[in-house]
This record gives sequence, structure tokens and C-alpha cells, in this order.
Amino acid sequence: MWDLIAGLRPDLKLPGQTAETPDVSIAYCPERVLPGKILEELTHNDRSIGGITPRCARKALAFYKRFVRGTCITTDARSAEMTKLVENAYRDANIAFANELSMIADQMGLDVWEVIKLANRHPRVNILQPGPGVGGHCIAVDPYFIIHGAPGHSPLIRTGRAVNDAKMHHVIDRARQLVSENPGLKVACLGLAFKANIDDFRESPARFIAASLAREFGERVQIVEPYAGELPREFEGTGAALVGHDVFKAVPAEERSHALIYDTRGIWPDARYSAGQIGLRLAS
Repeated sequence: MWDLIAGLRPDLKLPGQTAETPDVSIAYCPERVLPGKILEELTHNDRSIGGITPRCARKALAFYKRFVRGTCITTDARSAEMTKLVENAYRDANIAFANELSMIADQMGLDVWEVIKLANRHPRVNILQPGPGVGGHCIAVDPYFIIHGAPGHSPLIRTGRAVNDAKMHHVIDRARQLVSENPGLKVACLGLAFKANIDDFRESPARFIAASLAREFGERVQIVEPYAGELPREFEGTGAALVGHDVFKAVPAEERSHALIYDTRGIWPDARYSAGQIGLRLAS
């Protein structure tokens, strides 16, 4: 980074490039914020502050101390950057376990949410909830930087990415089967965002799944996304639960009793164990 700055501003003395007091300080400070709660988490979460030099770290620490109430810890820039990647790769791998378990449960005819609920009663087990894949601009992307940097030593991280991508295709296959077996029905895809209660579609598995169904089934597919002012371009001309928005969770059973439901988020537990009947809910 400082090489780029040096090329653009040769008049500046940069940290690590001069024996004199530098004109600017450079630090890498990864964010840990939850979409929808960015300002709250920006203020209250702990923060890793990685300076290009120790002096840069101290300068950045003084800045963040003005508004961060969480603990600020200084380190070097490379460690701070790797910490960000590790955090998201860790989450991706844990989600992959839940998603792989959901596909196994689907094959065995088990309710994955019931299995996870019971397993999590063990004092040292905390399995996450499965979904249709993994999305967002961090968790679905950052593991690849570690894989690229150490391709011979990252089989677990690589496998986690493969499992989460495979879950999207698993959902598409099951949804395609359900739609094909019911040719007279319209299809509503509920949600396009990569997680609940936000309007961010980046790397969203729900968007990928809905677009795949829309390409195959055309005008039968209607899109329901309450957080979007307008739909992405691939849904022009269309109007299948993929995202656990609170507004979907609030739909009472009687208002969806006529529908065949493929619930990838586990938001409607009352629809369980009804395969082949009104209120169909596939276990994945």
C-alpha cells in the first residue's frame, strides 16, 4: 500500500520508508460489524489495530479510542489482516458443518433442526443453523484469500467453501423437483438478501437459487423481497422460504396452509413432518 501512496505522493515521507518522522500513518483495522447494526457494533465491538509500524499503530489507537467502547488491541498490519480472514473462514467452516448435516438429514429423512436442537443440549456442542448456502461480501469471500496464500495447507477451509456452495445446488435440485411435480402451481421465492432483515444481495445464495429457478420456470416464479426497492436485473419480468426475514416468520399458519413449502431456514416449525401433504416442508 505504501508503495502505491509513494508513487502518487512522492513528496510525502512514509512510515517504513524514512528514518525521519513520517508525514502520514498507515494502519489496517478490520471491521467486525453486523449488517443492520453497523453503528452499534462499530462502537461496542473490540478492534484489532495493525500498524505498518508501532508508531502507526499508536496513532490509529488514539483515533479509535475516541469512539470505540470495546477493547482496542494493537498489533502489526499483517496479523490484523490475517485475523479478519481467519474470523470469517472460521464462521464459514462452522456453517459448512451445519449445511452438510442438513443434507445428510435430508437423505435420511430426519428433521435437521430437531437433531441440532437436541445435540446442542450437550454442554460443549454449539452447532449453527443450516441455510441455503453462505453469502455476503466477507464470509463467502475471505476464505479464498487464505486458500490462495497457502494452497497446500488449507484443505479444511477449501472443503468448507465447497460444502457451502454445494448446499445451494442441493436446494436448487430439491426445489426443482417440487416445482416440477406440481406443474399447476405458482412459485414464490421468499427473500433474496444474504441474511435476514437486510437489503444486501452480495454473494447471496438465495439470489442465486431464485435466479436459477426463474430461468427454468419463467413466469411461474414470483419474487418476494420486502427489503428491496427494486429487484436485481436478472428478475425483470418476474414477480421461491430462502431468507428468514422477520416479516416471513410472522406469517401465521392459516395464511400458508394452502401452500407447499420448502423452508431452507427453519422459520416455520409447525410445517414439519408433513411431506406429501398440505404444508410440505423439506428437511434441508
